[in-house]
Amino acid sequence: MSHQSDLIATDIDAYLAQHEQKELLRFLTCGSVDDGKSTLIGRLFYDAKLIYEDTLKSLEEDSVTHGTTGGGFDPALFTDGLKAEREQGITIDVAYRYFSTANRKFIIADCPGHEQYTRNMATGASTCDLAVILIDARHGVVTQTKRHSFIVSLLGIKHVMVAVNKMDLIDFSQDVYEQIRSDYQDFAGKLDLPDLHFIPISALLGDNIVDQSEHMPWYRGTTLMNFLDTIYIGSDRNFKDFRFPVQYVNRPHLDFRGFCGTIASGVVRKGDEVMALPSRRRSRVKSIVTFDGELEEAVTPQSVTVTLDNEIDVSRGDMIVRPGNMPRLEQRFEATVVWMHEEQLVPGKTYIFKHAAKNATGTISTMRYQIDVNSLHRKDAPTLKLNEIGRCSVSLNEPISYDGYRRNRATGAFIIVDRISNATVAAGMILELATSDQRRDHWDDEPRAGELHEELSAVTSQEREARFGQKPVTILLTGLTGAGKTTIAYALERRLFDLGRAATVLDGQNMRRGISRDLGFSADERSENLRRSAEVAKLINDAGLICIAAFVAPSEEVRQRAAEVVGDDRFIVVHLSAPVEICRERDTDGHYPLADSGEIANFPGVSAPYDEPASPDLVVPTHEQSVNNSVDAILKLLEDRSVVS
Repeated sequence: MSHQSDLIATDIDAYLAQHEQKELLRFLTCGSVDDGKSTLIGRLFYDAKLIYEDTLKSLEEDSVTHGTTGGGFDPALFTDGLKAEREQGITIDVAYRYFSTANRKFIIADCPGHEQYTRNMATGASTCDLAVILIDARHGVVTQTKRHSFIVSLLGIKHVMVAVNKMDLIDFSQDVYEQIRSDYQDFAGKLDLPDLHFIPISALLGDNIVDQSEHMPWYRGTTLMNFLDTIYIGSDRNFKDFRFPVQYVNRPHLDFRGFCGTIASGVVRKGDEVMALPSRRRSRVKSIVTFDGELEEAVTPQSVTVTLDNEIDVSRGDMIVRPGNMPRLEQRFEATVVWMHEEQLVPGKTYIFKHAAKNATGTISTMRYQIDVNSLHRKDAPTLKLNEIGRCSVSLNEPISYDGYRRNRATGAFIIVDRISNATVAAGMILELATSDQRRDHWDDEPRAGELHEELSAVTSQEREARFGQKPVTILLTGLTGAGKTTIAYALERRLFDLGRAATVLDGQNMRRGISRDLGFSADERSENLRRSAEVAKLINDAGLICIAAFVAPSEEVRQRAAEVVGDDRFIVVHLSAPVEICRERDTDGHYPLADSGEIANFPGVSAPYDEPASPDLVVPTHEQSVNNSVDAILKLLEDRSVVS
């Protein structure tokens, strides 16, 4: 697996050209303290013969004085270079290592495992394509494992390899490995980790690192090195949305004005019509200039200089985009923030927000809530302290051009800098949601008419339960378009009716044909549609009936607010988990092709996010079981909850 090639001896220029064209994979190792992250990287380099002889000799000598293996070779010392790290046997700062194979170039970020260095881990993960999360086989899934997994999900890293390490200390037990795998999958089901893999390893002994382990014949999967060398990441980059933040205006003489920067996403070609933001002035690409000459086209993440046909005002911090595919240009937005400084967040205090190539002053106007990384539940908090994560409303003094982080990591991320100390205090990810003062929903509105009071029925809820023989609940069937929500809703209604129960369906499309006919499909309008529907569902429940609500309901926050309206004790969430590929195949109305082409905007699963429920009452894989079996599963849940008998 060494990077060496015969071309080095025969044609160094050809070798360098070949090496330059290799695909680059950035990945990080993370997990709890002492799970073996540094040892893993050291063993990876050692077994792949990627450590130079003088470095190897130095490591062998240091292993005697600083090692944790009883005088034997300690691979962890390869990355733990700080004196404090070697003395304590831990990783403090992010350590970067570089290597290559015949297929790829790699940059490894070895991240610290201690809770107090969570900010370092978030920094190391911010540019990675893949995460290797280590778990000590003796301890299983611990709090820091969950914290790092949540941050990996938060930062939009799609590919995750969970390496169950120290298998040699549990006699390479398959049962222990399978239990840890099951425990992690239960937790990861609440996260956005679309490509999840598992591997049992011993980083110290080298089992399943570069070579297949002889101690675990029951494992027939790939080795870690082979996985890193073959995992497909070509589709991860955003080639659809052209975004070019201008970092520098190059004006070497009177006849040349070029705009320099790194293409954040998308593709640009000579002759393309483009628009400069925020001025909205249009032009066409005259040339694409690089050190090696002009190009006909350039793609992310190339660094280029773009010249335009006509003279329009473009300055550092502006963004060049396509007129028909523009980011948002706003001063206010919602964001998830990872606080990285000893001094806590002060809402209303003026900070510097660095976004792409632009700096803007602004404030965190509202602290919405803090996220408990262990349970993934939100809790009220007036501020954020070191290593805490929360959702905030940001208000800037001038507009910036941004996309939601899930859509575009380059234009959806920012950092916050203290104006006095110039210290980086936080990193943020912009959400695909409008801010509270722009939203068209009315969750927090007070009734416009005064002197209103609630009228109470003379029929009690207990009398209604006795009459109908059921407890009134709202069953929210949520999932992507094509997951089978409406089909299962009406099948469930039919089954309940045949059992002598009183139930009715509240369908999202029917709501839009009546009460919500004035609403579109933006995030705030979807929120308002669910708010209105929750109020209707509450009235249905108050009448003693079971309400079966079939809605996409893509936002986890909005679903939770709907539960508050209906009542948490009578709100049941059923996630229809059919993947988007299956939903596309079921699409008879052509919604997905229209969403792909941009004719339907803000379409969950394509051009807008869908938050899978964090803790649903039931998950129904409608791509694996029939409608009848799905209804059976929901009925069993209702029986277990004593809703029906």
